[in-house]
Formats: sequence, C-alpha cells, structure tokens
Amino acid sequence: MRSFLSFLGLLLVTVVSAISTTGDRLLVILDDVADKASYSQFLGDLESRGFTIAYETPKSDSLSLFRLGERAYDHVVFLPTKAKGLGPNLTPALLLQFINQQGNILLALSASTPTPVSFVSLLAELDIQLPADRAALVVDHFNYDTASAADKHDVLLLPAPRPTRPDVKDFFGGSSTSLLAFPRGQGVTLGAGELLTPIVRAPRTAYSYNPKEASEAVGSDDLFAAGQQLALVSAFQARNSARFTIVGSAEMLQDAWFDADVKTVAGATAKTDNREFAKRLSGWTFQELGVLRVNWIEHHLNEEGVANTSNPEIYRIKNDVTYSISLSEYSWSSWTAFAVPANDALQLEFSMLSPFHRLPLVQDAAQSTPEAAVYTASFTVPDQHGIFNFKVNYKRPFLTNVEEKNTVSVRHMAHDEWPRSYAISGAWPWISGIGATVAGWLAFCALWMYSAPTEKKKNKESKKTQ
Repeated sequence: MRSFLSFLGLLLVTVVSAISTTGDRLLVILDDVADKASYSQFLGDLESRGFTIAYETPKSDSLSLFRLGERAYDHVVFLPTKAKGLGPNLTPALLLQFINQQGNILLALSASTPTPVSFVSLLAELDIQLPADRAALVVDHFNYDTASAADKHDVLLLPAPRPTRPDVKDFFGGSSTSLLAFPRGQGVTLGAGELLTPIVRAPRTAYSYNPKEASEAVGSDDLFAAGQQLALVSAFQARNSARFTIVGSAEMLQDAWFDADVKTVAGATAKTDNREFAKRLSGWTFQELGVLRVNWIEHHLNEEGVANTSNPEIYRIKNDVTYSISLSEYSWSSWTAFAVPANDALQLEFSMLSPFHRLPLVQDAAQSTPEAAVYTASFTVPDQHGIFNFKVNYKRPFLTNVEEKNTVSVRHMAHDEWPRSYAISGAWPWISGIGATVAGWLAFCALWMYSAPTEKKKNKESKKTQ
C-alpha cells in the first residue's frame, strides 16, 4: 500500500510539475490583459507544458520581479506595449539582475509600437543594436507572402532555420519544406560577442525600411542594415546559462499566423510552421531544451597492483590516470545521454598555469546508459610536481555551459619508489664495470697479501742484521 501511494504521489508530481529545469513560474507583460486573446495558442501551449502564467501590465503596482532578494518568477515574456517607459519595476538594471539570477526572458518587438527606453538600454548592454528609426520594417521583394502583403512586401516567408556550423545542435528547424511567416517585424544587428547567436537571419535580398518614407529614395548611407546583417530572431546566453531571446515580430506569435495559409512569389501555397517554431523557441528560452547536466566525475589511477581509490587528492609524477565524466541532456520532459555533435570534441585539460595535456574525451559505451553518456580519457601524469587541475570547459551555442574543475596535487617520487639499477637495462654496462673494478681490486689485494718475498731480499736483510 505504501509503495502504491508513493508511486501515485510521484505520478502526480510528474503531471503537475513544469518540464522546465529552472521552474514553472512565468510572467507575461502586456498592455492589457485582454490582449492575450491574440496569443491564445502560444500561451495555451505554454500552459499545457506545465507553466503557471501570471499576467501583468508594465505600470502595475503589484508587479515585482523579486521577492525578498530572490526571483519571484523564473521566466518573463514581454509582448509589445505602447508605453515609452516600463516603470520603476522593470528598469534595465532590474532586468540585468534578473538575468544574473538565472532568469530567462523572451522579448517580442513590433514595428507598430515604439520600443520602450528600458529595452533600448538593455539591448545596448547586451551589444544588440536596434534601428534608430523605430518604425523601420524588414521588407523583401523576393521572399514575401503575395496573399497578405502583395503591395508592401513586409510579410517575409523564410525557410526553417538551420545551423550554419556542423558542431551546433539544431533545436529550431522543422522539415525542409517548412516556412516561417515574419510579418511586419524589425531586424537588429548583433555585436561580435561570443554570447550572441542569431537564430533566424534575414534573406540576402531583405533590408530595413520605413514605409512612411516611401517618397524618399533609400540610399546606402541611410540604410540601417541589409541582408544577413539583419537578425530577425536572436539569442543571448549568459555565462551563468540564463537565456534571453529577442523576436523581431510579435505578430509571428499570434494565432493569425499559426498554421496560416501563405503564397510564395513563385505561386506555391503552403501553411506556416510558426506554431512549432514558437514552441521550440520558447522551449529553448525557458530551458526545456539544450540543458546539460554533469551527473558525476571520477578520476583514478590506472595501474595494476596499486590501491585504486576514486578521486584521490594526490598523484605521483608519471602515474597512469583515467578521467571520466557523465553527461545528460534535457529534452522537453526527460534526461537523455548527451551526444557530442559531429565535427566537435569534448576535451579534458590537465593544467597547472597552462595545459600540460589537452585530450579528447571519448564516449565509453560500456559505462554509458540511455539516460547518461560517459566520456573518458587516459594519460600519464607529466614529470612536473605542483598543483594541477582536471578541467572540462565545454561552451557551445544553444547548450548550457559545462565548466568543471577538480584540483589535485602531483608529488615527486619517494626514495623507495625509484626502480633499482639492476632493473634498468641501460645501467647494466655500468654495473658490469663496477663489478669488474671490485673484482680486480680484491684479486690484487689477495695476490699482494699472499705473495712471499724473493730470496735475494732475504739475504740482504740477514747481512744487515749481522
């Protein structure tokens, strides 16, 4: 009976708990609570995944991201607001503090409403630049929906995003025929920081343009950015693995564009894949995807006939050592074994001031399970005593950071640990020479001591005595 109740309790916890690894408290900021009707499918998908959603307006008196110094919410979604300022509870400093405390933020922009000053300052801190003209739209005369934007060309049709590097995992792409609708949105430019990663770039034929200035010619000097300089959907992952995502078009998250019928310039008709993309995008932002966990770390001597303890604090020079690390990856609702992407490597550094060894960690199939992958490396401790570190520093786009360091001491050999000279073949000639010298000296001494004096010397001695 007790086991059945325990199982029932575990089942209930599994059903009601959110699938995010960082919590289920989600705050949605919007101008009016009634505006959530336009995003009913997007918000409904979040609720079905286990999130507890609270709705607030920017100027609400009860709004606070923190309570007693701790996060009051785990994630925040900002939908477009007409307010130029977000009030004292959503200042750039508070938003940065929220990220520093491992909170996740999804920011959706709109060209039809001005971007609040708080967001402009926050994005500047993250090295993300907005167009100076807040009414600028991204238009493309070659990739647009002819059914809804036949004249303005401001509803872009984009293929599902694909990673540009083979060592980057694909969390956002759909099928090869999937199309995303990006209606009336803004593009941003990203700095060179390694924490910024574009998810969806604009096509090469797109550019940022203010439709109110249609009578004026658009010159290269007036152009904010064009082509793949424009990032339509971008991600920022902090060093503490907190995630910040900026979507240039809030309309692409609305019900009207979830599974909408669109028509390309070539005349082909299709349904948009915005709903699946929004699910994957929010899943990554709220740490339901791409979360790595270190289950355990072990290092030990790899020598026979020696007492082999796990994770000793001291090694001796020239020891043979094996290092193992167990990694799991969270995907929606379960932990699975983490597979290193193709053309990438998980590396181990054995370093003091600089690495003495930098070795690839290879998956050990015998120790790995479907829930965790074990990666190992074996090496010989260098002939250098001191304080060393086992370091695994794995940081890749769209994956949480793995930074593990284990410190050990490396000592010299003790006086009784050096091999005897007779065990070293190179020393045999020297040992033979010593033996020959000793044997010759003993033979000489024996010969000198037991040799009788000659007869002539005896006669001389007898005459002297007479």
